[in-house]
Amino acid sequence: MHLHIVGICGTFMGSLALLARELGHQVSGSDANVYPPMSTQLEEAGIALMSGYGADNLVPRPDLVIIGNALSRGNAEVEAVLDEGMAYVSGAQWLSEHVLPGRPVIAIAGTHGKTTTASLTAWILESAGLNPGFLIGGVPRNFGVSARLGDPEGPFVVEADEYDTAFFDKRSKFVHYRPTVAVMGNLEFDHADIFPDLAAIERQFHHLVRTVPSKGCLLVADGEPALDRVLAQGAWTPIERFGTQPDSAWRIELEREDASRFRVIHRLEDGSEEDAVVDWSLTGTYNARNALAALAASAHFRVDLARSAAALSRFETPRRRQEVRGEVAGIQVIDDFAHHPTAIQATLEGLRAATQRGRVLAVIEPRSNTMRLGTLSSRLADSVASADAVWWYQPEGLDWSLDRVIAESPVPATCLGDIDALVAAVVAEARPYDRIVVMSNGGFEGIHERLLQALETAHD
Repeated sequence: MHLHIVGICGTFMGSLALLARELGHQVSGSDANVYPPMSTQLEEAGIALMSGYGADNLVPRPDLVIIGNALSRGNAEVEAVLDEGMAYVSGAQWLSEHVLPGRPVIAIAGTHGKTTTASLTAWILESAGLNPGFLIGGVPRNFGVSARLGDPEGPFVVEADEYDTAFFDKRSKFVHYRPTVAVMGNLEFDHADIFPDLAAIERQFHHLVRTVPSKGCLLVADGEPALDRVLAQGAWTPIERFGTQPDSAWRIELEREDASRFRVIHRLEDGSEEDAVVDWSLTGTYNARNALAALAASAHFRVDLARSAAALSRFETPRRRQEVRGEVAGIQVIDDFAHHPTAIQATLEGLRAATQRGRVLAVIEPRSNTMRLGTLSSRLADSVASADAVWWYQPEGLDWSLDRVIAESPVPATCLGDIDALVAAVVAEARPYDRIVVMSNGGFEGIHERLLQALETAHD
């Protein structure tokens, strides 16, 4: 069958394309923004990519068109699909009908940390020999691809996004997945382009809760008032809490301040406890909590805790999650996907705790839909307090000024609207042992390579 995917370079749709290809389908796709790492792995899989949208992309006529949630009425390719009466479906629905049936599904939900937690869970299951399938909104470096089928009867790990499904299906994508185990790691306001307030997102999370069978499990982070409100709407599935509170079934105790070593304590049904120590390359309490969620999810597939903890010592962060892109003259350039004030703050706090020498220099593009609307702009200044200096990029289409963010910044802050000027300013400031962390949920005009090239020139 010939499947054509509109919006194929999005993290979810690109991963879907890999699964369809693995199932033996002929796959093509189009997108307005084609950039690595997704474009690279799609091309390596033999998937034909078309830049831009239009009716010509639908020739020869595909058997089925899968339409991404970034596409809406008025898009030339969408209009051609409708006008020609082509069969079409959303990505989430296709996944639920062609990949997930008959498999135990682990759905990883939450405002932050979904990609890392899903990658951790898949890696633990892989290390235990379970050959899991997965679809992750990033490229886990332990696997090298963002999706695979795995054992057709084994567990399938899916990053469960609360964003809407398609222009013709405004439910959150995760209601399609019907998981056996649902992880809810955190919940706060985001996606201001489609949700009016936090209560609307909580309602969608409760729709997810309703789909988990009574024989399944809800793994819910402690200390999250919004998740407490979700559960207060009703739950019909056993609930296990995880986090740092003494009464949680799964909890962590840090053994290093930067969270690169921590103890996991699991309270069993008979009241006894088991524990294990995780010593790994990641830092930050938020990553330790992500790991805790993955350990708890894996335990439901009878993976021994000690074995799971040992697997984490061999875990490599997904692409674009505190990924070191290069080092020149002792200056690191780090790529991170953080694009929400909470995620920016957590990333910088983790790097600050792990940086023994040198400074943390932040370079941030407020690119997400929520950031472009300015909904959370009042929180941006405080989010960078753990950096030593910050450069904000004012991209085209950002119709609010970053001046207030600069004025209220607790650390030296600069705003620039030109990439070349931004690169030059950062390189002029950087010195050995500094860590430059670039945060954006987009390609950021290849700034990582530009920084490395400029550093090479400056330190010849």
